[in-house]
Parts: sequence; C-alpha cells; structure tokens
Amino acid sequence: MTRRFTGTDNYIATEDLAVAVNAAITLERPLLVKGEPGTGKTELARQVAASLGMEMIEWHVKSTTKAQQGLYEYDAVSRLRDSQLGDERVHEVKNYIKKGKLWQAFEADKKVVLLIDEVDKADIEFPNDLLQELDRMEFHVYETGETVRARHRPVVIITSNNEKELPDAFLRRCFFHYIRFPELEVLRQIVEVHHPRVKEELLTTALTRFYEIRETPGLKKKPSTSEVIDWLKLLLAEDLGPEDLRADGKALLPKLHGALLKNEQDVHLFERLAFMARGQRS
Repeated sequence: MTRRFTGTDNYIATEDLAVAVNAAITLERPLLVKGEPGTGKTELARQVAASLGMEMIEWHVKSTTKAQQGLYEYDAVSRLRDSQLGDERVHEVKNYIKKGKLWQAFEADKKVVLLIDEVDKADIEFPNDLLQELDRMEFHVYETGETVRARHRPVVIITSNNEKELPDAFLRRCFFHYIRFPELEVLRQIVEVHHPRVKEELLTTALTRFYEIRETPGLKKKPSTSEVIDWLKLLLAEDLGPEDLRADGKALLPKLHGALLKNEQDVHLFERLAFMARGQRS
C-alpha cells in the first residue's frame, strides 16, 4: 500500500493540502501549488519527499529557463572545439549531452519527487513545451536517436507565485491547490514547530500584532509565514517581551520591522500612520 502524506514534524499540512498531495499522487498528475511567496510551497515538495522516503530533484526555474533544459542540452560549441583540437571524445556525441532534471528523474532507480519551482517565472510557452513529456513520461534525444522513458513515474510538484497566468492546456493536466494564508491557530502551530520554547504571552501578542500589520489598508506586500518566523527569531534573540510589542500601538512601526516590511512604500505607510496617530493624541 502506498504511503500517504499527512505532513511531518517540521511541516504543518492542513487537511485540504494533504488531500491535494495524495490525490495528485493517486492520479499520477503533477500537483500545481499556488500561493503567496513565503507560504511554504517549495518546502512542501521537500517535506513530501522526506515523508514518503523519496529522493528529491529540484529544478528552479528562472526568467531565461527553457523547457528543453529540463530534458537535456547539447553542447555543440565544445564538440566543435574538441574536433579542432583532435580530441577523441568528439566521436561520441553522448560526451556533449548534459542531462536535465527531467532526465535525471526519469532514469532514477526509485520513484522520486521532482520539484519544478516557480514555473511562472519563465516564458509563457515554457509550461506548454513540457506538456507531452509530463504526459507521456518520455522524450526523444535527436542527437543520439534514443528515447528516454521514465523507469518510475515521479511525483511532480510545480509551484507558482501567480506572476502570470498559465495556459489552460497545462492547467488541465494538473491537480491544483492554492495554499491560503494560514489562520491564527494554524500559524501558531507552524511557529511552534520552529520556536518550540516561545512563551505563550509573547507568541499571542506577536501573532496579534502580525495580523494587524497584514490587514493594514494600503500595504503593498503583506508579510508571509516565513517572515513571521524570522521576526519571532529576532524577538527571542533580543529578549523582547509582550510589553515591547504593545508599546508601539497598532498604527506604529513594529519592533524590528525590517523582518516584516520589505519595501520603502510600506515603511512610509506606517510612518504616516504613526504621524497621524500622534497628531490625534496631541
């Protein structure tokens, strides 16, 4: 019987997220995971691999990434140079083919987790160019004439930050899940995994303050799960207590705000709110 993903000691998975992971595995379809940056999409793939006892292969997509690079790259320039130098390697074309992440996943001796991270960073044609390979679990190497077929169908997890719309044909082939920002009790559990010794009063005050910041009207970039974990680490390192967080008041810049506010517009927003609050009190 196939093991089921339920989360790990280091990763709190909501019930609907666990259902999505297991459904994608059962259907043998890629799991497309969307959500705000910092909500644990990439970490999900690592924890699925750890939970199921599988090796993980990571393909981090950039704006310049092409789908072909996931299959293989043929280094014609090096082969030409070696032919000019009389190198014997030139007679074997395989010496100039670099295996991509999909090839590595396909030829693995055991079932692996393949992470295709931030697929929306690449050109819009990138997802469409992978349709056939992800469907058939095979591809052709034109330079050698061989066909590479997956020995074991990998568990494919694809993440997106929603920077651009993905093609309908691609979406149809995926099982989709959107990681919503966690509610207070779930976020409390997540934080306690990373900071198990944090005192209850400090945790409650910090999370209350954090949600107030996230809900501030006009905020350009809402702080994420990873940022509240960093913020609490700093609060603990500086030995700050609940009173230090309350003293600022709702409208003012929070202590160590650089862990939460990541652009000058949001810092200025809180500075303006602080100025207005002082004016109302005077």
